[in-house]
Amino acid sequence: MGTVSAFFSLAHAGYVLAREGVVSALPSEDMPRVARFAHRFAGLIARRQSKSRERSERLSLALNRLGPSWVKLGQFLATRPDVIGQDIARDLELLHDRMEPFSVEAAKEAIEKSLGRAVDDIYLNFSEPVAAASVAQVHLANLADSGETVAVKVIRPGVRSRFKRDLDTFYTAARLQERFIEDARRLKPVAVVDMLAQSAKIEMDLRLEAAALSEMGENIKEDEGFAVPNVNWELTGRDCITMDWVEGFKLSDVDGLQEAGFNLEKLGADLIQSFLRHTLRDGFFHADMHPGNLFVTKEGVITAVDLGIMGRLGKKERRFLAEILYGFIKQDYMRVAQVHFDAGYVPHHHSVESFAQAIRAIGEPIHGQSSETISMAKLLTLLFEITELFDMETRPELLLLQKTMVVVEGVARTLDPSFNMWSTAEPVVADWITRNLGPAGMMEDAKEGFDAVRQLAHKLPQMAERAEKLSAEMARMTQDGIRLDEATTDAIGRAEAHRSRWGHAALWVIALLGVYWTFWGS
Repeated sequence: MGTVSAFFSLAHAGYVLAREGVVSALPSEDMPRVARFAHRFAGLIARRQSKSRERSERLSLALNRLGPSWVKLGQFLATRPDVIGQDIARDLELLHDRMEPFSVEAAKEAIEKSLGRAVDDIYLNFSEPVAAASVAQVHLANLADSGETVAVKVIRPGVRSRFKRDLDTFYTAARLQERFIEDARRLKPVAVVDMLAQSAKIEMDLRLEAAALSEMGENIKEDEGFAVPNVNWELTGRDCITMDWVEGFKLSDVDGLQEAGFNLEKLGADLIQSFLRHTLRDGFFHADMHPGNLFVTKEGVITAVDLGIMGRLGKKERRFLAEILYGFIKQDYMRVAQVHFDAGYVPHHHSVESFAQAIRAIGEPIHGQSSETISMAKLLTLLFEITELFDMETRPELLLLQKTMVVVEGVARTLDPSFNMWSTAEPVVADWITRNLGPAGMMEDAKEGFDAVRQLAHKLPQMAERAEKLSAEMARMTQDGIRLDEATTDAIGRAEAHRSRWGHAALWVIALLGVYWTFWGS
């Protein structure tokens, strides 16, 4: 029954995307004949007013109409240009996550269930929602015991059950792609949905966002120019977070910042250097740093909110990033190439020299240009395109980093159109290189290596015991063999036939639903 429901949901989503003009806005040149027919058909049923909108706006309208789960899917796919292509990823980066707010009564009910206390005992007052997105919304309140002004983020009612239902639809679409579209198999669509499911589970437990706020707060407590709100853990649960209220200008309000007398060039530099410190030093960065999530306090401190989406980089990935940025800054293309091979990202059957030549084709054009035209984010995008030619496997954590860097660099340039990304980044990157790849870094690597050897020595007896058991088990299997009885082989045959029938039936259901909605749908 769940499979049938998923097919209906898929057909409905296709209809909404067609009606909002998303399908007809896609390029059709390289589509197979059947897909080109569907493309023309979608153009016939598209709303007339959709034709005057940009494709990114059409996508935003369609996904918001489909609901929170689809908005979350769009935001997630924006980080995977390897799956959907650079053009669609750029459109999805502009996705406006603005859902209709839910009632104050529903918010209070969620808080009381989560904390086990009456809202009136916790807060003196509790405002109408001040911001509403796909997963949660924010209210302004004052604490009953101290009068302190706080922000209260509350989960959207029913969002988890809705997402779980829509997840079945996403899995159905992914399995159909893997089964019937040969080119899609290498992109592993089912694995992509697995990653989305895990990401959404984390984002829909507000205790984990509170933990991210706490962890980043500890990481940056000695830093200047960047902050995150403090969490009130006593008033935080799975469905709500209570944290400091951030008073200030949104970083998108350039005119307001200018009128208030802020140094916009310094704000742009603080933003980029803070982001690079979080990435290189801590390996933990805010992966949703659009201007609406960044405020400037009266003291000139950039304060980030909404830490539902975070990125992590291990030491290997941080070294990789620092080395390639420093290599490009110093025009040392062989160093950039070699670090790709040292990290194991590019297979060793390729030539380091040839790879360095390809990297030079990216790096040389940027040197000598004015600072306004040099984009580090664009360089990383081009670098990932080049690495595909050399069979570099997709690295989701690096794609998330690259996507975030595009956004952060764009924000910095709105503050300072002549912003020089390279001169701003060099002190942070050079400091990390000195600390981690110089003598102190070598000593740290040696210590880690010694610790690893010591741990291995402790585990050797258990490993020897397991190896002995495995050897005995393999000997037994070799002697006795593996047999399937007649009932088992018959059951396997019936299951395979059943699955095949369902695949063909599914395609007919989708086709019939498409015809129905075309002629009788609203």
